[in-house]
Amino acid sequence: MSRYPATRTTDAVVEVAGVTFPDPYQWLEERTDEVRRWQDEQAELADAHVKDWPHFDTLREGVRHFFTARSGSYPSPAGSRWVRSEIPEGATQARVILSDERFGDGEVLFDATDENPAKPPFVSWVTASPDGRYVAVGVCDDGSERNTIRLIDSKSGERLPAPPQPLLDNWTGGARWLPDSSGFFFTSMVGENTDLRHEVLLYRPEPDRVTKVDAPWLPGQDYRTVVFSTDGRRAIAVQGMLAPIPVAVADLPGLAWRPFVTDPAVGSLYGHLVGDRWIAVSDFGAPRGRVIAVALDGPAPSDPATWDELVPESAAALRSLTPVGDHLYVLGLEDTYSQVRIFTAEGAPAGHVPLPGRGAVIEHPFPLMALHPEGRDDEYAFAFTTLTSSAGYYRHRPGSTVDELATPRTRIPDAVVEDGWATSPDGTRVPYHLVRRADVRLDRPRPTLVFGYGGFNAPWHPVFLGPMAAFVAAGGVLAHVHLHGGGEFGREWWEQGRQKHKKNCYDDLHAIAEDLVATGVTSPGLLAVSGGSNGGLLAGVAATLRPALWAVAVPRVPFLDAIGATRDGYGRFVIDLELADLDDPDDVRRLASLSPYHLVRDGVDYPAVYLDAGDTDPRCPPWHARKFAARLQAATSGPNPVLLRVWRDVGHGWATDKDVAVEEHTSWLAFVMKQLGVTPRRPDGSRGGA
Repeated sequence: MSRYPATRTTDAVVEVAGVTFPDPYQWLEERTDEVRRWQDEQAELADAHVKDWPHFDTLREGVRHFFTARSGSYPSPAGSRWVRSEIPEGATQARVILSDERFGDGEVLFDATDENPAKPPFVSWVTASPDGRYVAVGVCDDGSERNTIRLIDSKSGERLPAPPQPLLDNWTGGARWLPDSSGFFFTSMVGENTDLRHEVLLYRPEPDRVTKVDAPWLPGQDYRTVVFSTDGRRAIAVQGMLAPIPVAVADLPGLAWRPFVTDPAVGSLYGHLVGDRWIAVSDFGAPRGRVIAVALDGPAPSDPATWDELVPESAAALRSLTPVGDHLYVLGLEDTYSQVRIFTAEGAPAGHVPLPGRGAVIEHPFPLMALHPEGRDDEYAFAFTTLTSSAGYYRHRPGSTVDELATPRTRIPDAVVEDGWATSPDGTRVPYHLVRRADVRLDRPRPTLVFGYGGFNAPWHPVFLGPMAAFVAAGGVLAHVHLHGGGEFGREWWEQGRQKHKKNCYDDLHAIAEDLVATGVTSPGLLAVSGGSNGGLLAGVAATLRPALWAVAVPRVPFLDAIGATRDGYGRFVIDLELADLDDPDDVRRLASLSPYHLVRDGVDYPAVYLDAGDTDPRCPPWHARKFAARLQAATSGPNPVLLRVWRDVGHGWATDKDVAVEEHTSWLAFVMKQLGVTPRRPDGSRGGA
């Protein structure tokens, strides 16, 4: 391994709740020329390491073949027509298409290459006014996911005045049109990218005017949005990314807000206003979820004793519901796989949706993002995927069969999925899925990549592997794991993997890894771990807490310095919600015991580590990866490489140029496959390289 770039240290310290921690690489948090030069030298070293592997170009072919967008932009109604975004063949960014058929040919209303041919921006979201006259497009030009609005007249294609250019957060979904098409609500960022401050605004094109929505929001800076009742008569102010609550209601068009549910202690009330009832999935008193109805004009809507139960708790962990005519389509998970049951508006069973296989109905990871159903109000429109096939798009109507509207684009040939269970130290059984080619027999230890998340009540759905399919196609085994902290089994599964119980998540990971070794699937010398964001934290903890168990760790867009993160708004939000009580000195010490930057010890033989981050990431800023790389490079005693690659104009992964994303995935997968001795195949099945 070539020598790492020279990295100075300082005597800086961080104090949290009276507890101090040395922070020798704090200077790498800064945006200075020195940091940029150091980061560029690290990138040169990382690129040289993966590109001197003779199979890099072959792997890139496979990654491009299996590449699918992180979250598909599916068609949404535009009056009697449909609007969608898609990346044309040979392009790196999307165009917006208005068509008569859902996936038909149509008019190009917006093409990212027209806006900036040299560096086309990313299309973050697309929505049309109910009458189809206007189409609003969210555009991000630096990979950060923060976007601005373009407004287009759908008949003439003319670009119209848009709101003054405040930044929107990609996670709040863009423009939410008034039922009469006279304007839209949107959630604007306030302050720096890493602050967690939002305000909801209402924009009306005629006249060209923006007004602030002064709903009676709850205290705190959690995410906010406005949605509408199914009959279009009312607007509902909803607050909370992970546990959305309908905090206020207003009749349209007047928008005189009155409080609705005002006690956050009731937990999540993901739902819709149907008539005079808020019908929602609630985990209050039902950890796996039940469907309840809250009367709009009831005497005490914040009191669960006044709610009506429509669908009781069952074995399925409920995720969401969608009103379709006078029916409710309820999405749940059973042993991690999706199911959709149908009920009448009063909760009587009315069948189920026959899904195309064992996999997942694609949903946004956090409930607030998913309060706006796809399709029209007389159908249940959904995307469905499996671990071995990319998403297809489907439709179901009560009393009918499932219609396939768009077929899956790609799949892993001759792949099989096997379900497994490991036992965590506390006795809990934790599930995982193995994905391999059918001819790759588990008769000897195989190179295995473990992929997980385990946080924020977000289920780690068994969805298509995307670029990682190239690892499976090459003969590797992919272990898709489900850990405490996620939402696969309801509220208790989340609670048992967060705050004081966060270590359970990592115990689960180690239990699965040990099970894979004990059953002969793999061995420590052939075992890799990766994940993004909170999954990047997972990979960082794995590398530093159990270094002898892993051959390779790849933390992607990672959160690695939990103590330093207390200095920015989003970091504190993450820690307060998921990791620790920052006012409790003992809890701060516990937090440091699970912070990879603080877990590194001098003289330890650490696994090979590749850190993959984006320089415009507003959620896990690149300094997390920079500081961890510097500390690990200085501390490790063994020969394994520790590499850092921070990509320019890349954020948290939701707004990355396709060509850049392909190169990014190829690079980290090349690192893994080079270390584990896996040779990639071309999409036609042939081997490439020297």
